[in-house]
Amino acid sequence: MLAVSIGDPSGIGPDIIIAAWLLRRDAHIPPFALLADPDHLAARARRLGIQIPIAKTKIGTAGSLFDEALPVLPLESRFIDTPGASTVGNAAGIIEAIDRATGYVLDGEADAVVTLPIAKKTLYEAGFQHPGHTEYLAYLASEATGRDETAVMMLAGPDLRTVPVTIHIPIADVPAALTAQGILTNARIVHRDLRDRFGIARPRLAVLGLNPHAGEGGTIGTEDEEIILPAVEQLRHEGIDAFGPAPADTMFHPRARAGYDAALCMYHDQALIPAKMLAFDEAVNVTLGLPFIRTSPDHGTAFDIAGTGTARPDSLIAALKLARMLADNQARTI
Repeated sequence: MLAVSIGDPSGIGPDIIIAAWLLRRDAHIPPFALLADPDHLAARARRLGIQIPIAKTKIGTAGSLFDEALPVLPLESRFIDTPGASTVGNAAGIIEAIDRATGYVLDGEADAVVTLPIAKKTLYEAGFQHPGHTEYLAYLASEATGRDETAVMMLAGPDLRTVPVTIHIPIADVPAALTAQGILTNARIVHRDLRDRFGIARPRLAVLGLNPHAGEGGTIGTEDEEIILPAVEQLRHEGIDAFGPAPADTMFHPRARAGYDAALCMYHDQALIPAKMLAFDEAVNVTLGLPFIRTSPDHGTAFDIAGTGTARPDSLIAALKLARMLADNQARTI
């Protein structure tokens, strides 16, 4: 069973989860249970002109209901139905849904967490203290395990997997933030999860350069020679099949992609532009490194189309299927 958190109820999360459930048979979608406000979900369905059976249930019985009704685990918080206009009044329910979905998987009652998009600004206004969704999940994992859990962001599509080593920081800050240790930490986690969760026996990692032409021997910046190359050499010393620093502008055509299983990119857009170009509607945001599986659609709340019936569920469907596949693969390795 997959546990799905509703995300921001003013966004397209409710629209696409309804659409995904309606496609459950044709798209072969694995069973899931939704953490949401049932009344709000019913109101959104009516707004969309859809009649959908909603079953209020518990995590243990959700699977038996999935074929005939959308299983909803009711939140204690209630949502204000304001499609297109996020409101601070919904923040408590948004966080409750994430907390409970994560709790179910940590307790072994669910196999993976699938999160629908949130709007960080709304949560910040309500006092949220974490940089983002992924960082909050890492915090919850650390609280549960007593260890400092490191979360790694991967964009996974049918033809490409990319990992940004630095994420939501200004491009001007990337060179100072980039460290050999950061590359090593990310690469080790990616290697482990590609093996244990994706089922790739010997993962191949491409480590991209920061500068044009990967620095061209130090003539276009020194970070590639001084930071990235030593990290790659250490990875190879550890038995990890890694190569680089590789010029980023040559690594995303079909022939190059055939040579690796994931590309470690040095900054956000270096990873996300090719991922979204190749699979804008099918790419999935996967969190690696945590003691549970988490996937998410690779898009935001799309407030501008919430409640209009035009939101596509493709990325969510891909996230649900990938979560199920990763959970099954992990179970086989235990």
